[in-house]
Amino acid sequence: MIVLRPAVTGLPCVTLWLRPNRALSRRGLRRLIVVLAALVLTTAGLGAWQGNVFAPLFALVEASAVALALSVAWRAGDRSERIVLDATSLEVQSLPAKRSARFQTYWVRVLLKPGGGHHHLLLSSHGRELEIGAFLTDEERVELSRKLKVLLDRLNDQPRR
Repeated sequence: MIVLRPAVTGLPCVTLWLRPNRALSRRGLRRLIVVLAALVLTTAGLGAWQGNVFAPLFALVEASAVALALSVAWRAGDRSERIVLDATSLEVQSLPAKRSARFQTYWVRVLLKPGGGHHHLLLSSHGRELEIGAFLTDEERVELSRKLKVLLDRLNDQPRR
C-alpha cells in the first residue's frame, strides 16, 4: 500500500509511506485465533467423548502452534518504509529496523529491474543502489516508480530517462 502525503505550505517535502497490505487488524487477528481454537477444542472434545483421550492434548498443542504462526506472520506486516523527498534530498527510512539512506535529489535514478519472477525497484546514485518496496506487489512497484519519477522531475524541472 502506498500512501502519499503531499507537501504543505511551509514544508516543501513530500512523504511516501510504503506498507504491506494487511487484511486483519490486531483485534481481527485475536478473534480469528479464538474462533480457530474454539473449533479445534470442540472437535477434540467430541473425540475425547468418543474415547480418544489424547485429542484435547493434541488440540491444545495445535491451537498454540497455529496462534504462534499467525502472530508471527501478522507481525511481519509491521514493516514499512518512509520516503521523504524535498528539494535537496531523498531519504528512505526502513521501519522498524530504523535503517536509513539518503540520496541527492538531482542525482538519484529510479530503476525497475526484472529478476526472480518479479520487478525490483531500485534507487541508484553515485554507485550505491537501494531496493525499496520489496514487500509491495509488482503493480504497486510500477506505480511507485512512476510516482517517484514524476516527483523527482517536478523538483528538478527536467524530464527523466
